[in-house]
Amino acid sequence: MVALVPIFPSNTPSPAASYSPAMKAGDTIYLSGQIHLNEDNKLVGGSIADKAEQIFENVQKVLAAANSDLDHVVKCNVFLKDIKDFAEFNTVYAKYFNSHKPARSCVAVAALPLNADVEMECIAVEKK
Repeated sequence: MVALVPIFPSNTPSPAASYSPAMKAGDTIYLSGQIHLNEDNKLVGGSIADKAEQIFENVQKVLAAANSDLDHVVKCNVFLKDIKDFAEFNTVYAKYFNSHKPARSCVAVAALPLNADVEMECIAVEKK
C-alpha cells in the first residue's frame, strides 16, 4: 500500500477550508488549488500577472516542501474568473514553464474561493 503524506509548508498561506495544501502518494504530489494569497492570508491585488506571480510563489514553496519543483510538474489545471485574462496569465505561466511544458487545462469559472480571480492546481513527481 502506498503511504499518503499530507504536506503543510509553514511558509505558505493557510488552507481556506479543511484540506491539505498537497498530498504525496508514493512519488506523486497532488497540489490543491493555489490562489493569490500571500503568507498573511491576504489576497494579492493588482493585475492578473501580479496574482499569477503570487500563485507561482506559493506553488514553488509547496513543491519544495514535498521534495519537488516546477521542473517535475506533469499537469496543471488553471481556473480563471474571466477568460479575458487568459493571455496575461499565460505570459507569467510561460516564464515559469519555459522549456518544460506540463500538460494543462484552463477554464473560466463563475466564482473562486475568497473571491479570487485565478487558481491553479498541479500534479508533480518527487525529485530523485
